[in-house]
Amino acid sequence: MKTKKTILTITLSICLIFLLPIFISSVEKPDKNQEFANNFKNKYSIYAIDTPKNINFCNEPLPISDIDIQERFDKELLSNTYFHSNTILYFKKANKWFPIIKPILEKHGIPEDFKYLAVVESNLSNAVSPSGAAGFWQLMRTTGKSLDLEIRQEIDERYHLIKSTEAACKYLLKAYAQFNNWTLSAAAYNMGIDGVKRQLKKQKTNNYYDLYLNTETARYIFRILAVKDILSHPNNYGFKFLGKHLYSQPKTHEITVDSSISNLAIFAKEQGINYKILKTLNPWLRKNTLSNASRKKYQIMLPDSGYYMYSSVSQIDSSSSTITTDSTNLNTK
Repeated sequence: MKTKKTILTITLSICLIFLLPIFISSVEKPDKNQEFANNFKNKYSIYAIDTPKNINFCNEPLPISDIDIQERFDKELLSNTYFHSNTILYFKKANKWFPIIKPILEKHGIPEDFKYLAVVESNLSNAVSPSGAAGFWQLMRTTGKSLDLEIRQEIDERYHLIKSTEAACKYLLKAYAQFNNWTLSAAAYNMGIDGVKRQLKKQKTNNYYDLYLNTETARYIFRILAVKDILSHPNNYGFKFLGKHLYSQPKTHEITVDSSISNLAIFAKEQGINYKILKTLNPWLRKNTLSNASRKKYQIMLPDSGYYMYSSVSQIDSSSSTITTDSTNLNTK
């Protein structure tokens, strides 16, 4: 009897071993595709943006109550808010470059909001446009020369941030003298003073926001205002970062050169740096030589730290743990 029970138990165990997988496989499994779709719907969201009120450019108000104006501004806010990698770079680069740009604008009596024009023009970089505009301020060759920049084969001061910012200020002051309006002056920076004057006369208005313009100039002020509001209020648009994430200027000094340099790579070695560092700090030097028969004085920038552009002392404090909540923690103002 005991033997029969044992045989029965063994038989049932063997049956369970073989039948259990079949039973499990017959149980209805959850639909993985549906689960994935539900997770996407429940966990992923893209938000519309409330259009901020009381927006102004250089204290000249944006007529946000106009539905056309509101939609055009909203479009630029969305484009810049959700172009994440590009916009986070604005914050990083603004911390590095605005402290150079801002005092020059202030010296010339140009409102601080024009620093955002440089962001829109070049992404705060020495970019070159298809039409040949160059540098942070995207100056054309002929325009740069007319604003007293030296532009030749070996030297192009459109790539010299301080001198090109000075040149941009000259242009903006000239535009303001024509329009007595900073918004129109900014538009003129994009399409030319004469171009804006023609459109104002043709369309019988003196207001940028009433003009029907080409696509680029029609977007121009709205793009500047969107960048201004996002950089001024990062938390409102979901941008979070620590102080250590922002870019910084290396500590530098200038030396004066009043003679020709036949080989800038050798010159760099003599200064205790490499050619890359020399060209990075002095992008206005366009070739490997500097001809200077007239013995003009040029200021060449070198890093304090020698061969390495950044020393541990000159870096932004990497121990910072404060999340930037507004522009007070960022050198945008």
